[in-house]
Amino acid sequence: MYKIHTLNAISNKGLERLPTDKYDIGAEIEDADAILVRSAKMHDMDLPESLLAIGRAGAGVNNVPVDRMTDKGVVVFNAPGANANAVKELVIAGMLMSIRNIGPAWDFARNLEGSDEEIHKATEAGKKNFKGFELPGRTLGIIGLGAIGVRVANSAKALGMRVIGFDPGISVERAWELSPDVHQAGSVDEVLAKADFVSLHVPLVEQTKDLINAERLAFMKDNVVVLNFARDGIVNEQAMVDALDNGKALSYVCDFPTNLTKNHPKCLTLPHLGASTDEAEDNCAIMVADQVRDYIENGNIKNSVNLPHVQMARSGAQRIAIANLNRPDMVGQISHILGKAGVNIEHLVNESRDKVAYTLLDVDREVPEATRDELAAIDGVLRLRLI
Repeated sequence: MYKIHTLNAISNKGLERLPTDKYDIGAEIEDADAILVRSAKMHDMDLPESLLAIGRAGAGVNNVPVDRMTDKGVVVFNAPGANANAVKELVIAGMLMSIRNIGPAWDFARNLEGSDEEIHKATEAGKKNFKGFELPGRTLGIIGLGAIGVRVANSAKALGMRVIGFDPGISVERAWELSPDVHQAGSVDEVLAKADFVSLHVPLVEQTKDLINAERLAFMKDNVVVLNFARDGIVNEQAMVDALDNGKALSYVCDFPTNLTKNHPKCLTLPHLGASTDEAEDNCAIMVADQVRDYIENGNIKNSVNLPHVQMARSGAQRIAIANLNRPDMVGQISHILGKAGVNIEHLVNESRDKVAYTLLDVDREVPEATRDELAAIDGVLRLRLI
């Protein structure tokens, strides 16, 4: 039986992908083979030596000690795109709420007092204070054309907007999905200079911290609307509030309330609702459960944030899965040790990612224990499994 430790409530639709005749699943599991997690903070946790994989049921992995896991050869999976539709819908809602002044107008209507006739009269007198504008013909700038950014771009085009986007690392898959009418800019600054709305869809890393700052806000269009449903820290909040206060920016819409923004009249802050739908939670759980299962049972890696993508159909009598430091002659040493033991390699796939590499080998006979130990003893091998 494989052991799966759940750190948060994981959708049953995901857990159902792990058959009970092979998997023991629960919040009290010890010596787990894998951990499924949503938002629990794992950096200070004592993790078992038995751990093979962590499945984050969502896109961001800020709560997972990725570098520490990489050093141990533990694969960290996430679920890119599983919550994309949920976030896309919230971005579109945020744009509409900001330009139609939905929040202030709702507060106004809820606080009306008197008879129905008096309320009707006050409504007609007060509605002019909430006049907005429409989306068609306006330009939406998107920074980050991943699963979410592409969906936001295509939806905005369907609403009659012009769309300009930037992503130097856009994948072939996302490029095929992107509407041909979306203009792909050559830089972040090109997008910001042309956009009436700016929507951010990038991870929070050193290069994206304070991506929207005072300098960039200064050359953006007057009355720009900035939407941040990605990560807190991508927008410099003090610079953003200053731009709202001096009239440069029209509105800031985000999923991360703070003391600086939560009561600001030009900020629309939501309580991190991006992926908070039943469908998104189901999709994320299903994706990571499938990925963790395929890794545990077959050694295949898909949607890992720390090891390379490696998938190979099963053949042969046994499979060897090796995570190692990305050094010259690692595959040569592996092949030599297997050859000495009379073990023939039928199929082999080797891929690298930054400082680590991963190799799958299907061999024609079971690997002797002594040979296994010799493989594991190669300098630079982080994790070796016989499957």
